[in-house]
Amino acid sequence: MSVERESIDFDVLFVGGGPASLAGAVRLMQLAREKNMTIEVALIEKGSDIGAHSVSGAILNPRALHELMPDHIEKGCPVEAVVQGDAFYYLTRNRAFQAPLVPHYLHNKGFYIISLSKFCRWLGGIAEEMGINIFPGFAGNEVLYDETGQTVTGIRTGDKGLGKDGEHKANFEPGIDLKAKVTVFGEGARGSLFKQIEEKLNIAAAKMPQIYETGVKEVIQLPDNHYFATGKSNDIHFLGYPLGMNTPGGGFIYEMKDNKIAIGYLTGLGYEDALIDPYDMFTRFKRHPFVSGIIKGGKVIEQGARTVSTGGYFSIPKLSANGAVFVGGSAAMHNSPALKGIHVSMKSGMLAAEAIIAAIARNSFTEESLGAFQTLFDAGWLKKELYEGRNFAQALAKKGAVKFIHLGAQYVTKGRGLIERMPLQEDYTTLAPVKADPTAGSKDLDKSTFDGELYVDKLTGVYLSKTKHREDQPSHLIVHDTHLCVTRCFDTYRSPCTRFCPGNVYEIETDSATGERRLKLNPSNCFHCKTCDIKDPYRNITWTCPEGGEGPGYTVV
Repeated sequence: MSVERESIDFDVLFVGGGPASLAGAVRLMQLAREKNMTIEVALIEKGSDIGAHSVSGAILNPRALHELMPDHIEKGCPVEAVVQGDAFYYLTRNRAFQAPLVPHYLHNKGFYIISLSKFCRWLGGIAEEMGINIFPGFAGNEVLYDETGQTVTGIRTGDKGLGKDGEHKANFEPGIDLKAKVTVFGEGARGSLFKQIEEKLNIAAAKMPQIYETGVKEVIQLPDNHYFATGKSNDIHFLGYPLGMNTPGGGFIYEMKDNKIAIGYLTGLGYEDALIDPYDMFTRFKRHPFVSGIIKGGKVIEQGARTVSTGGYFSIPKLSANGAVFVGGSAAMHNSPALKGIHVSMKSGMLAAEAIIAAIARNSFTEESLGAFQTLFDAGWLKKELYEGRNFAQALAKKGAVKFIHLGAQYVTKGRGLIERMPLQEDYTTLAPVKADPTAGSKDLDKSTFDGELYVDKLTGVYLSKTKHREDQPSHLIVHDTHLCVTRCFDTYRSPCTRFCPGNVYEIETDSATGERRLKLNPSNCFHCKTCDIKDPYRNITWTCPEGGEGPGYTVV
């Protein structure tokens, strides 16, 4: 059945409502005003509101923000706290050892602690006041091209009101074709539209693969006599337990307003042990005696999960194509040694805006014209900052003493280390087969660990994220071969999707009479973290956007 679709034209279209797109849109309008240019700019966000899908560890180096908006405090920028002091701990199973020195890239004194969802909502309000057309609740479903198939002309939003089998329900609304001279892709890590372009236009050729960490984060309300009331460091980072030193990852605790803290744990998705569960790692981290002492008496008020692109400089794709540019997490803009992505994402959007305004002035939107973005990137502080961490993720993936030899060498050589351009291995390739019976000596957390307040299970976490999806729609999680899930994948890896998903989306059920296994999907639990799309060892799972406006409803994290 052919569907008539409305088509709307803009000069520039931003896809994604995160800090990269928002900062880029604001900067674009600033430049247009300076040059007395009238342009039509739109921004779409798949969440129900700007900020609804934004979750982060949230220490903000305000460097890019100062450039974009020097008067941001006067404009009401929602800062939770200012970093007063840094602390860095190594955890063993029962003890915590404070490092005598904090690495220079984790010196955060004077930086802002923020809620990314609040920050994006505030920045979205600024953008709207400047005349940018903001459309929350619209998910980008398909990239549009010209007749040559080589020039991006916009995107198509997803249909709404589809039944489970794709039939049109009474409230069916066809997606809209949003056309633009330049489309800015700022979808965050593992963007579904970015994946389409990467495959079609080969924009990541000769680049290192992007690799990721999955972070689970909470905001906890603490009692009045909380840890930070003692005047101790309000920015704490952790290594060691429970992951140990052979798998990248670690934890953090940041002070927030009104006796709240942001707490989280990230697990590098290049891990080998198929029985690892990132949510389990987060809970074990919280239960550590030192950490549990800080959060004692608290209550979880919001939870979220997201993947972070940590491959760094050598993973950055071409920044432009005909009719398109790529910013933020989509383009691997992340300072991995500093554990920060917000300010570098913002700056990438701002530089893209400078390239776009020049392209509009020339009325030329080719890859070459928009390539000014790459030139601006290469000439400024953004490249310098990311370049210093160019081999960091690779060194972090090493095991034992070799890891520290590489990291130490990089620390004193401004990122080069012993080997320049160290290779990266894609996350889905790293799992080792499960050799022993995983039920023997199981290390699963006892259910009594979860008290429903300070320690919550996965399903309670989904509830606390305010995640909602319409049940009677096609699943946005495409499992290409469900038979493989219960045969080869189960036999070899014991179905790791049942563990690496922080929302309990994937379950393996066994028929008590026949012993037959089947995969059960719970797509309504999905955090949109995209871990499944990244880590599945057979690339058997594809994450796609559900209806616009669905998913998490973050307000604090």
